[in-house]
Amino acid sequence: MALEKRWMKVVVPLVVVGAMLAGCSGGGGEAAPTSSATSGPPSEPTGTLRINWGSAPSTWAPGARIEPGYYYVPYESLVLLGENNEILPNLATEWVEEPMALTLKLRDDVTFHDGTPFNAEAVKANLEYVRDNPGAYSGPLQAVASIDIVDEYTAKINFKFPAPTFLTMLTRNNVLIASPTAIADGTILKEPVGTGPWKYDAANSVDGNKYAFTLNEDYWGDPVYFENVELYAIADDTSAVAALLGDELDVTDIENDQFARLEGVENIDWYDYNAVRNNVVFFDRAPGGVFGDVDVRKAICSTLDTEAYQQFDPMTLEVPQQHFLEGEVGYNPDIVGYPADLDKAEELLGGASVEATFPAAPFLKGQIEFYADQMNQLDGVNVTVQDLAVPDFQSTWNTGKYALGIGQNPEITPFDWYSSWFASTARQNPSKYESPELKAAADAAKAAGSTEEAAGLWEEVMKIIIDDEALACGFAVGGQRIGWNTDTVAGVQESSQPYMINLIDYRSVYPVVSE
Repeated sequence: MALEKRWMKVVVPLVVVGAMLAGCSGGGGEAAPTSSATSGPPSEPTGTLRINWGSAPSTWAPGARIEPGYYYVPYESLVLLGENNEILPNLATEWVEEPMALTLKLRDDVTFHDGTPFNAEAVKANLEYVRDNPGAYSGPLQAVASIDIVDEYTAKINFKFPAPTFLTMLTRNNVLIASPTAIADGTILKEPVGTGPWKYDAANSVDGNKYAFTLNEDYWGDPVYFENVELYAIADDTSAVAALLGDELDVTDIENDQFARLEGVENIDWYDYNAVRNNVVFFDRAPGGVFGDVDVRKAICSTLDTEAYQQFDPMTLEVPQQHFLEGEVGYNPDIVGYPADLDKAEELLGGASVEATFPAAPFLKGQIEFYADQMNQLDGVNVTVQDLAVPDFQSTWNTGKYALGIGQNPEITPFDWYSSWFASTARQNPSKYESPELKAAADAAKAAGSTEEAAGLWEEVMKIIIDDEALACGFAVGGQRIGWNTDTVAGVQESSQPYMINLIDYRSVYPVVSE
């Protein structure tokens, strides 16, 4: 069924988007507290917002997998995700969706921080950069055949095959828009140049430690409340909490083992939210690979007692047997998954021997060690955990150097999850292997576009990935705790973007001013 060709436009003030909350308020109080020491947001931007997200960006290039909390200060997306997955305008104001194309009308009053005009050429440069440079988010961009410049402020994206959720993907951090000038000269790798309300201040930044931003006086959108933002990369959790208690930080993420230090402290508040979903994925899964035998994969999956892991890690909020939760597009009620069953695992393994290295970053080490111990219960299985520094982990864990891994899976549509991890062209499928059955099912789902039958076809793709081929298992939805000093800031609340680790709504936060 062909889609009706018409311009879609939703007029919603930008400030409304920040108020669209999807998470839960933590034990510390409401997600957006008020303070007796403040009269509310200031009429003019003032002061410096100091935030720690724990790990330094290795690059600022479009499409890189770095903490969203860093990216969303200088950069913006073409469109936004509102309540009930409604697409809202941002840098793009209107759009036409067709089965094999997406046409975007763009704002004509936006300039990048380096003075480069934002236009259709800039959109083309960003999409092509992410598509053509292998990275965490290049998979879904493989659907793009070409980008036409219709006029200065209109870009038409032509697809190789139907990509019905491409517009939704553009709400994510897959393609946050950077200056084409900085992309072309390569400086974007070390210095971000976007369109956001704050611009990078290289003179006051220390790579790997502190990233400073100053007010963009020419910002096109609604005003913000802070004149400056400083983003820190304090890897030691004890030090980060000490800085929060000592009024040296305004906001930080809080690991569970540090929370006891903050309980009962009157000027510290917090909230918890669903921040990340992750799972075990088998990278060396081509025939002949360490995990090339589907029964070996199923055996490994059947050792994983995710319910026990949830008890082990209090910040694990759910342990489903599939990537998508009930109520989300892509959820398949017929998926069985792999409830822990060692007898079944031994039978499936059938005496095979497995040697593999499980790479672990500090923020995943507990889960990976827990899962490795469970895998090693099987005779013939020897999975070794290798500790890696965050930059080393992020640059190598999913490249094919290791046979298996655990990482963030932020994709919110089945097309994006399949395209990012399991298609033969997926960046995070270093084996480049895709079974004929999976490819045929995915091709049918893509061809269905946005028709009524498409949802059922994508459910079948999910069942093949999980039940039939055991390409992913050990699913966990992790929570994150964000804490802030109520003596210095108010209005702290989570972003409207789902499953974004280390991210708050920067536009809602304002400084506390003593009366």
